[in-house]
Amino acid sequence: MIREYTEETKSDFEGTILDIETIGEFDQSCQYDSRHYRKFKQTILGYIDRNHLHIYCAKSLEGIEKLRLLTPEIFSSLKRPFYAFNCNFESGVWFNLTGIQIKFDGELQGEPFESKKNAILKLRISNYNDPFWDKGQMCIKAWYDGDFEKAIAHNRACLLKEREILLKRGHCEPDKVLFLK
Repeated sequence: MIREYTEETKSDFEGTILDIETIGEFDQSCQYDSRHYRKFKQTILGYIDRNHLHIYCAKSLEGIEKLRLLTPEIFSSLKRPFYAFNCNFESGVWFNLTGIQIKFDGELQGEPFESKKNAILKLRISNYNDPFWDKGQMCIKAWYDGDFEKAIAHNRACLLKEREILLKRGHCEPDKVLFLK
């Protein structure tokens, strides 16, 4: 029900970069706190650190539930500092799924609402064989269609791109998240 993908990496940074793929939609009635993300379900959880890239991909609705239950255990094994391209999204989704308040140490998005595609173009970062060229909606479709290999390849590419963003331009202070149920 959960497919795992791992590979060895050599990265010159401390800590862990986290990236998720989801299904769901924004709750427009709550735009300024964690409830904005309460309609999302995590389908993929990936991370990269100095030596490893690891991806957990749920392959069914039952797998989504197993991944939700596994997420706190995964967090407890990771080393800080924590980075994400959009810290509010990841922390809001995780809070609603698990009740855990993940506080990120570094935001990789250079400015509010910056797209990853624009960041990698500006920084001249490789596509890393992303089958969807930073179009997350296509990853959602692939997951629903059962094309987990492409969904995993997309998450892998996102993690490698985010690593390059961190190494090329660093990070900024994440916005504070208001955690509300």
